[in-house]
Amino acid sequence: MGDVSVKRFTKDFTQQEPISEEAIERAVEIMRSGKLHRYNVGPGEKGEAALLEEEFAAYMGAKYCLSCASCGMAMFLALKSVGVEPGDKILCNAYTLAPVPGAIHNAGAEIVLVEITDDYTIDLVDLEKKAADPDVKWFLISHMRGHLTDMDRLMEICDKHGLTLIEDCAHTMGATWDGKKSGSFGKVGCYSTQTYKHMNSGEGGLLTTDDPDVIARAIIHSGSYMLYERHTSRPEMEVFEKVKKLTPNYSSRMDNLRASMLRFQLRNLDTQCERWNERYRLLEEGFNMIPGITCPKRPEKETYVGSSIQFSLLGQDEASIRKFLALALERGVELKWFGDSEPVGFTSAYSSWQYFGNLPELKETNRILAVMCDMRVPLTFELDDCRLIVEILREVAEETLS
Repeated sequence: MGDVSVKRFTKDFTQQEPISEEAIERAVEIMRSGKLHRYNVGPGEKGEAALLEEEFAAYMGAKYCLSCASCGMAMFLALKSVGVEPGDKILCNAYTLAPVPGAIHNAGAEIVLVEITDDYTIDLVDLEKKAADPDVKWFLISHMRGHLTDMDRLMEICDKHGLTLIEDCAHTMGATWDGKKSGSFGKVGCYSTQTYKHMNSGEGGLLTTDDPDVIARAIIHSGSYMLYERHTSRPEMEVFEKVKKLTPNYSSRMDNLRASMLRFQLRNLDTQCERWNERYRLLEEGFNMIPGITCPKRPEKETYVGSSIQFSLLGQDEASIRKFLALALERGVELKWFGDSEPVGFTSAYSSWQYFGNLPELKETNRILAVMCDMRVPLTFELDDCRLIVEILREVAEETLS
């Protein structure tokens, strides 16, 4: 038998809060009506997907919104809708998850990886160097794990080099930089409503833009079957006439059932974000007091959403890190490690994206990811749960980190 005096964490790191009763009731109404498809509506009737688009656009302060099957498809639609052609070069930070390079590959484009810095954000010096290439016109930034870079400086670089910016905000829905919402800096913002994100519909994505031509193409690309007049978050009909026969259908819509659940969650999004941040701040303070563990300092202009937390085990070798991870897991604390040579779970190092061919080695990114750990922070964890995690990792660090 194990030592009963050893602290153990027993909650599930993948267990999310339940969908609210009012959202469940509305979803049941949709199922009873049989009108799950977004275009299965009567004359003058707004479906749940259309209503969600109106409401999310208003939340974002954007002119238009499109609901999609996933954030990965939202990014793909964004790339196609802004004009990316096969063979085009797209800048992207090397620290991200597989759907981001997947969207670039799906568009037939080439990826140009940009280094990251010790605070896990894109290296703006390396970005500017690579943006100077006259063949580079596009930039898909991933605000990976909710970390925002200096968006003022980033936009200066985009403007200077004529880059069209698309933002992957899968981890920054509800976050801001200097009061401006993440996703409202670029031409297009893309968001996730997959189970582990800030709103949960199982799978799903949202695309926002102020550009009428971009949203018109995105709506047709998503699979509107020439029923784009049933969208209410859209430009005038003549905008569609210019592109309707030139824009293929990629069948990537969201349905009314998922949209109905998200509409109720959107009303409570800012409150949920603050609940995540309560937990994040407690964990961050505790982790930074553990010798061998370092969380990066968050910028003053950044209002983040701490639905996960990352820290570095500076100066540790692979054997020590693997021992740390194994002992933490043995005591119930599930951590991901981006330094693993093989993709595991929801982690993915750029060396795994072999479908692009030979990618250059990024020494700084490799150095940073080699010692970086990642932990999900579900809202099913109470503050005392977070305190227990800190205690366990302190004891594990004392035992395993030199």
